[in-house]
Amino acid sequence: MRVLMVRWMAGLALMSVALSGMALDFEGIPEAPELPVKSYLVMDFATGEVIAESNADTRVEPASLTKIMTVYTVADGLARGLIRLDDQPVVSEYAWKQEGSRMFIEVGKQVSVEELLHGDIIQSGNDASVALAEHLSGTEDVFASVMNEHAARLGMASSSFANSTGLPNPGTYTTARDMARLARALVAEFPNTYRIFSEPEYTYNGITQRNRNGLLGRDPSVDGMKTGYTQAAGYCLVASAVRDGMRLISVVMGAESDGARTQASRALLNYGFRFFESRQLYAAKAPITTGKVWQGELDEVQVGLAEDLQMLLPRADLGDNLKAVAELRKPLIAPLTEGQEVGELMVSYKDKPLRTLPLVTLAAIPEGSWVKRAVDSVKLMME
Repeated sequence: MRVLMVRWMAGLALMSVALSGMALDFEGIPEAPELPVKSYLVMDFATGEVIAESNADTRVEPASLTKIMTVYTVADGLARGLIRLDDQPVVSEYAWKQEGSRMFIEVGKQVSVEELLHGDIIQSGNDASVALAEHLSGTEDVFASVMNEHAARLGMASSSFANSTGLPNPGTYTTARDMARLARALVAEFPNTYRIFSEPEYTYNGITQRNRNGLLGRDPSVDGMKTGYTQAAGYCLVASAVRDGMRLISVVMGAESDGARTQASRALLNYGFRFFESRQLYAAKAPITTGKVWQGELDEVQVGLAEDLQMLLPRADLGDNLKAVAELRKPLIAPLTEGQEVGELMVSYKDKPLRTLPLVTLAAIPEGSWVKRAVDSVKLMME
């Protein structure tokens, strides 16, 4: 951050507005690539900012991308202690006879939850998905209702899940934007489960199947996530990669071939990493400025942000184009509590507003003595 200006503002109430959903429009950045797919989106993991998108809110079939929500739901059940990795559910006939891609579990046999997760993620086994759903929720229908509860909580307003597999069903649909939200939540909340998505192959029942993510092994920065295909959905891929400490999530829906979805995903990731960076401007509870305090034991209070300020910015020397303005209420009269909102920090790029966040006190300031309060009261009347 090159420029920090501090100014005072009158009034007792401030409004904090986060602009994290606004479209990025930085000068000198080329247009995002045009790709022959139904829809796409690439997102910065740290901030949730969308770098580029096309038809990202168009409703599409997710196919086996549904299994990302299946895995999220199972991971949540594990975290809450509802099930365990070493549980040994018995495979039902319904799970065993699932069509499409399979893990090849056998009816009546016991398979651990850990094995089923590997079969679901790496082998995209529909049988594994159903076995996990039945173990956690009793039936796949009940499991689907839990999936939809998670979707609502995560803000996936344009998504619905009718099964755990992604097999065609009118009640199963999503968007590229919703898939990115889900992928981001899975990586953030369940990193240990997410690591399975990076494994190149898995062997069960003497059958080895390779991970269908075509970017794994070809791009060393890619460590997940999931492919999907049905005739109606086309070829889909959610991918995630980390370069120089920055993680991006890309979503490609409705490509014409396996190679096309891989190529489109690579193009989106390369575009995002080449032209943008995720930068921490201020750390949580680090002093940004100080404010004068009246009628307190101390005459000044340090002011900062309650949370880290991470922003997606052009990968370039920003010079003085990136500015932060701290506005503090006037006057600040003790007592002040730690964490009390006393102003706002406004960040702009070439005078275009990017983010506005509340500034808070980093320490409590009790009232001063009666003499101090009396003297400051007189001084305030003269301000």
